[in-house]
Amino acid sequence: MNPSLTVVIALAAVVLGALTGPSAHAAEKLEVALNWVAGGDHAPLYFAKKTGLYSKAGIDVDLQAGKGSVGSIQRVSVGNSPIGLADMAVVLSAVGKGANVTAIFDIYANTALGMYWLKSSGITGVKDFPGKRIGVPAGDAQRALWPALAKLNGIDPNSVTWVNIDPNGKLAGLKSKGIDITTNFYNLHKVMSRELGDDMGFLSWQKAGVNPYGLAVIANRDFLASKREVVAQFTKITQRAYAECAKTPQPCIDALVESASGLNAADQLVNWQLTAVLMSDAVSRSAGLGWFDPKRMENDYQLVSTYIGIDKPFDVKTAYTNQFLDPSIKMIEAREP
Repeated sequence: MNPSLTVVIALAAVVLGALTGPSAHAAEKLEVALNWVAGGDHAPLYFAKKTGLYSKAGIDVDLQAGKGSVGSIQRVSVGNSPIGLADMAVVLSAVGKGANVTAIFDIYANTALGMYWLKSSGITGVKDFPGKRIGVPAGDAQRALWPALAKLNGIDPNSVTWVNIDPNGKLAGLKSKGIDITTNFYNLHKVMSRELGDDMGFLSWQKAGVNPYGLAVIANRDFLASKREVVAQFTKITQRAYAECAKTPQPCIDALVESASGLNAADQLVNWQLTAVLMSDAVSRSAGLGWFDPKRMENDYQLVSTYIGIDKPFDVKTAYTNQFLDPSIKMIEAREP
């Protein structure tokens, strides 16, 4: 063969390989529905996006703010957002109503649910909630789970009045006494304490007897079936980002603050440090970060079934999977700052 022709053929093969390789394919656009507006607990997602971890895997991630677990589940269920974040107990309730979602990564090994009020209102604890106004966004996870907490503490779930407010209006509503009680996540506890001072009343759901798995990453089941490799890549990258941010948080907070306007870096660092506490338990430190313990999931299913109700009973194993997680990625032990 003519040497010049051989060179041409070789070059053509290189060009063809480049055109048919990963760089020739458009990145997979992947909208992720957050459970709330961006905050410290979402920092690893912004870190993975900023540092190119997603894009290097061929995934173009678009992080969209939300207004509650119910809303994000709805978006994922209908396929508007293939991936989302939501409270796991609310996910179980939604699956019982036919939601087309599966949990693929547990972020909070412990529930972050908590309720706040002003001590000066005369409220001393959950027993004083009847007759009071609780201000939350319409899709708030604690509103959906309230019947469980109420019944476990001997309260009629219908004895309170729910007031719809914007997530950013919780503190203002409480201070102005437009509402008596509001909800928030434990990772925002320091902010609530700073704003309310010695007048802050607080109830931890975990200490009140309700501790289901908390925030989790969910996927649309049809998307999961048709784009398994994309889901696998996204899950492992996200898992690794959360593990890295637990070890070295500042770069992750920097990525978050640069991407989401109006956030205070110091506040979000504390938010993230408290998030790390919620992520750390015996299972996440041994089986792998984000791992769902089957026995605990059975208990959570029974909790939701008993106190909230499951419209159509299902095998809880169909509501979650550990198959996309890397067991070598483990959570560190975390302590409250």
